[in-house]
Amino acid sequence: MSPARHGERAPLLWLLLPFMAGLAAGKILGESSRLWLVAAGLLVIAAAAGAWWRGPAARWLWPAALGATVALAGLLYYQLRRNRPGDWDALPPREARLTLRVTQRFTQTDPGRVSGLAKVTGADRHLHQLVGQPLYFSLSLPAGTEAPLCTSVIEVLGVLESLPAHPPAASFAAYLVNAGMNFKFTRARLLREVSPPSRYQRFCRQANGRLHDILGLGLDDRPALAAVLRAMMLGQVQELNGEQKGLFMRSGTLHLFAISGQQITVIALCLLTLLHLLRVPRLPAALLGLAALWLYVDLTGTSPSAVRAFLMCSLLVAATTLRRPASIMAALTASALGVLLLDPMQLFSASFQMSYGIVAILLLLGVPLSDSLLARGALFADLPPASWRWHHRLRSWVWRGFLGLLGIGLATMLVSMVTGVQFFHLFTPGALPANLVLIPASSLVIGAGFLSLLSGLLAFAPGAVLFNHAGALLLWLMDAYLRRATAVPGLFLPAHFRPEWLGPAGHAALLGLCLAGSAWRWHRSRGGFWPPFVLVAGLLALGVEYGA
Repeated sequence: MSPARHGERAPLLWLLLPFMAGLAAGKILGESSRLWLVAAGLLVIAAAAGAWWRGPAARWLWPAALGATVALAGLLYYQLRRNRPGDWDALPPREARLTLRVTQRFTQTDPGRVSGLAKVTGADRHLHQLVGQPLYFSLSLPAGTEAPLCTSVIEVLGVLESLPAHPPAASFAAYLVNAGMNFKFTRARLLREVSPPSRYQRFCRQANGRLHDILGLGLDDRPALAAVLRAMMLGQVQELNGEQKGLFMRSGTLHLFAISGQQITVIALCLLTLLHLLRVPRLPAALLGLAALWLYVDLTGTSPSAVRAFLMCSLLVAATTLRRPASIMAALTASALGVLLLDPMQLFSASFQMSYGIVAILLLLGVPLSDSLLARGALFADLPPASWRWHHRLRSWVWRGFLGLLGIGLATMLVSMVTGVQFFHLFTPGALPANLVLIPASSLVIGAGFLSLLSGLLAFAPGAVLFNHAGALLLWLMDAYLRRATAVPGLFLPAHFRPEWLGPAGHAALLGLCLAGSAWRWHRSRGGFWPPFVLVAGLLALGVEYGA
């Protein structure tokens, strides 16, 4: 199963898609039984027999058995990693003293509190079954105590409560369950630090503070613009005030502040270009560039979206460095499969579904649609290019750029409309014109931010001030554009799917249609480019309830 454009192939889709289906089935069906193990064994035997059998039925027996085997493996793997102790569901919340190893910290505006994710490393004897369990924690800090960093081991006292197996879809509990958490530990206080964080984590905290200061050079009189610049470059969304967050959320552009594919791609291009200008050989340049890129991912909090983007970027850089065919779709598939093997619970997160869904549909639908629009809407088709004058070339270049962005923007809009209603309960028809302007502009802001950080790290403060002002100017223009755009009636509407399951089902159906359309080369006899648009229109018209 491979997208057909320009001969690109992604054979790992034969493993990724059934594996994702198995993980989803594991979540829906709940606890597994021995019957699934028996079925998996029989399918493995059938797949092996199909691989060696030379009969006419082997053509369908082998792939069917392989897909079913991988799906069952995904189902069992989900249950293994979920490791939910069901006997805790009937127990009330209780006070507990636990030892936790911090694995992730959430942004917090109150310096006296800290929250995040952790793994239980020690507990009282009657709670010994909790050791190894992941949980969410929220605790208060003694006066003058610094918040624990990742890899810190702390002893805490608080209230332990089991999370429900199937919480409401839009709740914080659902986010925690989808992240693989089985418990939450709240109303807690820090007793002592058992062991400090690693030296690397302490270095990352100091370096992050240094980058924070560099991005504010020369912007003391523009704190709001400095906050947006830091949020876009370092993922520090807590720097944004309520008005700024609302402005970007209503316009469907809040994704610009998640350290994900856009930031990683621009930073990677800047790093590799700089190393190329310094005449660093190909292989050392790739290794140095990826090492610096991973340091940037760590300094900005090692968010799952940044790790996914880094993994995909690494595959593409490795392919080009080793002079192998570089397929974005193959890299995307390998990245998604690797992420799910390491952490299958990411499949159910909004960031995984939105980031991979948008990029996949952009490649499967957006790029072919752009090519089709360019082929049908070319300017001066009857005029030989040799006779074009400068204004012909300029107009053609602008028009081709617009059609290319339009095709990609329409494809991105489809998945954004479905996931926006599913995860944020917002229908944003104005997201397309907003993103067509803001995505290229924000890429320039990230480039200016990179040059500012580079100048600051090289102790060239005037350069950092110059590039900070360049980024701030672009952000001021983006802010002015958004304020006028969001004043248009109907730009955004509160909305939600009537049955909650319709959101993920519609998302999966949209991806399936795009895979089928790409495999069929979007042939007119099979509907051309229309089926995905018809599906999303039907979902929005018949399955969504608008209003508060």
